[in-house]
Amino acid sequence: MAYIPKATILLFLVALTCSEHIGNAKGSCQLSDIHISQVVTGKVVEGQPQFQVTIGNRCSCPQAEVMVSCFGLPSIGTVDKTKIHVVDSELCSVANGLPIAKGSPVIFTYAKMTPQDFPVVSAKPRC
Repeated sequence: MAYIPKATILLFLVALTCSEHIGNAKGSCQLSDIHISQVVTGKVVEGQPQFQVTIGNRCSCPQAEVMVSCFGLPSIGTVDKTKIHVVDSELCSVANGLPIAKGSPVIFTYAKMTPQDFPVVSAKPRC
Protein backbone atom coordinates (compact mmCIF):
# COMPACT_ATOMS: atom_id res chain seq x y z
CA MET A 1 0.00 0.00 0.00
CA ALA A 2 2.93 2.37 0.55
CA TYR A 3 3.65 2.10 -3.16
CA ILE A 4 0.49 4.01 -4.22
CA PRO A 5 1.21 7.22 -2.21
CA LYS A 6 4.82 7.24 -3.40
CA ALA A 7 3.73 6.75 -7.01
CA THR A 8 1.16 9.54 -6.65
CA ILE A 9 3.78 11.91 -5.25
CA LEU A 10 6.21 10.98 -8.01
CA LEU A 11 3.58 11.60 -10.72
CA PHE A 12 2.71 14.93 -9.13
CA LEU A 13 6.37 16.01 -9.14
CA VAL A 14 6.80 14.95 -12.78
CA ALA A 15 3.67 16.90 -13.78
CA LEU A 16 4.87 19.94 -11.87
CA THR A 17 8.28 19.78 -13.54
CA CYS A 18 6.71 19.45 -17.00
CA SER A 19 4.36 22.38 -16.43
CA GLU A 20 7.31 24.50 -15.24
CA HIS A 21 9.23 23.66 -18.41
CA ILE A 22 6.23 24.39 -20.66
CA GLY A 23 5.73 27.73 -18.90
CA ASN A 24 9.29 28.67 -19.84
CA ALA A 25 8.87 27.83 -23.52
CA LYS A 26 10.00 30.24 -26.23
CA GLY A 27 6.62 31.93 -26.35
CA SER A 28 6.86 33.05 -22.75
CA CYS A 29 9.92 35.30 -23.22
CA GLN A 30 9.22 38.88 -24.23
CA LEU A 31 11.41 41.78 -25.32
CA SER A 32 10.42 43.39 -22.03
CA ASP A 33 12.32 40.56 -20.27
CA ILE A 34 15.52 42.17 -21.52
CA HIS A 35 16.12 44.82 -18.87
CA ILE A 36 18.57 47.66 -19.46
CA SER A 37 19.77 49.99 -16.74
CA GLN A 38 22.62 52.43 -16.50
CA VAL A 39 24.34 54.46 -13.86
CA VAL A 40 26.99 57.16 -13.81
CA THR A 41 30.25 55.58 -12.60
CA GLY A 42 31.71 58.81 -11.26
CA LYS A 43 34.71 58.52 -13.60
CA VAL A 44 35.45 61.14 -16.23
CA VAL A 45 36.95 60.20 -19.62
CA GLU A 46 38.42 63.11 -21.58
CA GLY A 47 36.03 65.48 -19.81
CA GLN A 48 32.94 63.31 -20.36
CA PRO A 49 31.08 61.35 -17.66
CA GLN A 50 31.33 57.57 -17.85
CA PHE A 51 28.19 55.43 -17.73
CA GLN A 52 27.90 51.75 -16.84
CA VAL A 53 25.20 49.83 -18.71
CA THR A 54 23.78 46.54 -17.48
CA ILE A 55 21.78 44.41 -19.92
CA GLY A 56 20.04 41.56 -18.15
CA ASN A 57 17.47 38.91 -18.94
CA ARG A 58 14.52 38.35 -16.61
CA CYS A 59 13.24 35.32 -18.53
CA SER A 60 14.30 31.88 -17.33
CA CYS A 61 15.22 30.98 -20.92
CA PRO A 62 18.48 32.43 -22.23
CA GLN A 63 17.95 35.00 -24.98
CA ALA A 64 20.37 35.20 -27.90
CA GLU A 65 20.99 37.62 -30.75
CA VAL A 66 19.94 40.58 -28.62
CA MET A 67 19.90 43.75 -30.71
CA VAL A 68 19.45 47.27 -29.34
CA SER A 69 19.12 50.67 -30.96
CA CYS A 70 22.34 52.54 -30.31
CA PHE A 71 22.58 55.10 -33.12
CA GLY A 72 26.22 54.28 -33.79
CA LEU A 73 27.12 54.40 -30.07
CA PRO A 74 29.18 57.56 -30.12
CA SER A 75 31.56 57.38 -27.19
CA ILE A 76 34.71 59.03 -25.94
CA GLY A 77 37.30 56.32 -25.38
CA THR A 78 36.85 52.66 -26.16
CA VAL A 79 33.84 50.42 -25.65
CA ASP A 80 34.33 46.67 -25.10
CA LYS A 81 33.27 45.22 -28.46
CA THR A 82 32.74 41.76 -26.94
CA LYS A 83 29.92 43.28 -24.87
CA ILE A 84 28.36 45.57 -27.49
CA HIS A 85 29.34 46.42 -31.01
CA VAL A 86 27.91 48.59 -33.75
CA VAL A 87 26.24 46.66 -36.58
CA ASP A 88 25.07 49.67 -38.61
CA SER A 89 24.16 53.32 -38.12
CA GLU A 90 21.27 52.42 -35.79
CA LEU A 91 21.79 48.94 -34.33
CA CYS A 92 24.20 47.29 -31.93
CA SER A 93 24.64 43.60 -31.17
CA VAL A 94 24.94 42.62 -27.51
CA ALA A 95 27.50 39.95 -26.47
CA ASN A 96 28.27 39.10 -30.11
CA GLY A 97 24.84 37.46 -30.33
CA LEU A 98 25.61 34.93 -27.59
CA PRO A 99 22.76 34.04 -25.22
CA ILE A 100 22.20 36.17 -22.14
CA ALA A 101 21.08 33.95 -19.26
CA LYS A 102 19.00 35.05 -16.31
CA GLY A 103 21.36 36.23 -13.58
CA SER A 104 24.32 36.72 -15.96
CA PRO A 105 24.01 40.26 -17.32
CA VAL A 106 26.23 41.89 -19.91
CA ILE A 107 27.95 44.97 -18.45
CA PHE A 108 29.90 47.63 -20.33
CA THR A 109 30.90 51.28 -19.96
CA TYR A 110 30.97 54.23 -22.31
CA ALA A 111 31.64 57.96 -21.98
CA LYS A 112 29.42 60.68 -23.40
CA MET A 113 28.06 64.04 -22.26
CA THR A 114 24.53 62.64 -21.83
CA PRO A 115 23.29 59.08 -21.28
CA GLN A 116 22.50 57.05 -24.39
CA ASP A 117 19.22 55.15 -24.72
CA PHE A 118 19.43 51.47 -25.68
CA PRO A 119 15.91 50.31 -26.60
CA VAL A 120 15.69 46.57 -27.26
CA VAL A 121 14.86 45.81 -30.89
CA SER A 122 15.00 42.01 -30.98
CA ALA A 123 16.02 38.88 -29.09
CA LYS A 124 15.64 35.14 -29.68
CA PRO A 125 14.75 32.90 -26.72
CA ARG A 126 16.77 29.67 -26.49
CA CYS A 127 14.82 27.13 -24.44
